[in-house]
Amino acid sequence: MDDSVMSDDPKFCFEEVLSTFKVCLTEDKEVILENYVSSWRGLIKFLNSLGSVFGFISKDATNKIQILMNLIKGDTHSHYMTAQSMVRYELDNGLVDIEKRGSHPESGTRTLLRLHRALRWLELFLERLRTSTEDCKTSAMCAEAYNESLAHYHPWVVRKAAGLAFIVLPGRPAFFEVMNVGPPEQVVAILGEAMPLISEVYQITEDLYAKNNLLDLP
Repeated sequence: MDDSVMSDDPKFCFEEVLSTFKVCLTEDKEVILENYVSSWRGLIKFLNSLGSVFGFISKDATNKIQILMNLIKGDTHSHYMTAQSMVRYELDNGLVDIEKRGSHPESGTRTLLRLHRALRWLELFLERLRTSTEDCKTSAMCAEAYNESLAHYHPWVVRKAAGLAFIVLPGRPAFFEVMNVGPPEQVVAILGEAMPLISEVYQITEDLYAKNNLLDLP
């Protein structure tokens, strides 16, 4: 496993995330898998810099990006250049468990879907951070974003644990500080630039899975 994925790098800057999402799409608006993974590495660094509170998400995301990297670097790597080519290849070759989890629980298509769902939570949460005021409760913003996204796919025990974890989140200034891009107005500006990029990558992936009836993979 790539140790850099899990490192709490004190030099992390949210502009890393911005720069990687800028190169996530081809000219034809296909999602470049290796760059998508790089974007998630930055998001995981951001989550880890806030302590163990997001561990239940960052650890799972780390496992998922390792699965994707194994496919991207594997013998059939030519089929794993983009999300679109991966889905076509895996569907054409019966490598996706459509009805129930079977012999392909670590297919790239299923793995990317799990990251895709988590990206929606982060998209909603970061947008709330961007538009909130200093006295807004991050715990409430995070819980709202979670309930609108990931909570739909988690069992009760995980939802309960997440709710308890969000209660102890630091305030908005602490989130802005770990982004390491300057004063609050600069953080808001960086988020304002990043959110449309994240949203576009999310929507293109969403449309890909919807078109292939894959949004509810077990």
